[in-house]
Amino acid sequence: MARRGGKKHRMVTLKIPGELYDTLAGLIQDTGFRSVTEFATYVLRDVAAGGKLDRKPPGLTEREVEAIRQRLRALGYIE
Repeated sequence: MARRGGKKHRMVTLKIPGELYDTLAGLIQDTGFRSVTEFATYVLRDVAAGGKLDRKPPGLTEREVEAIRQRLRALGYIE
């Protein structure tokens, strides 16, 4: 288990369609995200925080972040 600030964080597997994974892999190229998992974790934290996550994603501009949100909305993953 990963440790952060002295707390244990349990890691689990989240299954998504392979086509979505491939799309996300293409979407994050040259953005600073090291993996689809890192990107998905960022997006899910953002959604869980009501879309108001203070931390800026690595290598993305606000315009790029909004474009990603629009794509996720169009796919039905966020409202």
